Amino acid sequence: MKNIYKKTSFLFLFVLSISRIFGQASPSTTTVQPKIMVIPYVGEGEDLRTVLENDVNKRIAITKVKEIFDSKGFTTVDFVAKLKSAKDNNVFTSDNQTDVKDQIVQMSGADIYVQTEVNEVSSNSGNSLSVVISAYEASTGNSLSNKVGQSGKFYTDDFGKLASKAVEGVSEEFINTMQNKFTDIVNNGKSINIDISFAQSSNFKISSEVAPENLPLSDQIEMWMEKNAYKNNYHIQGTTDKRMILDDVKIPLKDANGKNYNPNKFALEIFKFFKTLNMQTDKDIKGNTIYITIK
Repeated sequence: MKNIYKKTSFLFLFVLSISRIFGQASPSTTTVQPKIMVIPYVGEGEDLRTVLENDVNKRIAITKVKEIFDSKGFTTVDFVAKLKSAKDNNVFTSDNQTDVKDQIVQMSGADIYVQTEVNEVSSNSGNSLSVVISAYEASTGNSLSNKVGQSGKFYTDDFGKLASKAVEGVSEEFINTMQNKFTDIVNNGKSINIDISFAQSSNFKISSEVAPENLPLSDQIEMWMEKNAYKNNYHIQGTTDKRMILDDVKIPLKDANGKNYNPNKFALEIFKFFKTLNMQTDKDIKGNTIYITIK
């Protein structure tokens, strides 16, 4: 008998905040429990703002996944409520789906999103569901955890039961891996990249000696990183006369006021640093990379 394949995808956005300390691995290591929000994945031609309206299976799956994390003691955020609030307050400034997702993440205080693809297989011998779950740190896109779960075959058309079965099978290991990496971020910072280059018309190069200390620009950048990278952790991938790449600069998870700290905030500090050197720059941020162009 010919099997019928139906593919549905979901994006599980895990919003993690330092809301509850539940243990300490050592006197200097703090473990914190995540707050979680589940949102739907959108395929080509779909809109995150409307994708749930006419798809009961997606609404059921989101609810079932949310229930799993509720049962494990996580605090959860309701995606539909956040979406309604964003619409009511005219938060969305673009129809680009990446921008829409980023705006929802930002307003929700997300630290981690988890993209989950769900594949349903229907046949005379039973129906089954597989899930591919990938967790990413929200502001940088760095990967935190990846798992594949299978529901097994059941004589049921209950999409929610199949989704719950598939996720339950991998949730503990998935969450443990995600939690360990998130704990490392809490204690040691999250990693970003910084790409510093020069406009074609620029009179500067990386070896230029600049005021106020009349030291080569590369040395002044490195001294600034020593003071401003989280716990002085940074790595220089390479330097040429027209470019400097730092591929592992640590920034904190939270700022001094307990608010999420993101690459944009660190880019602003870099921008202000170059102003102290009387240098004009352009800055751009894509994912976990800050691009600085010196004019």
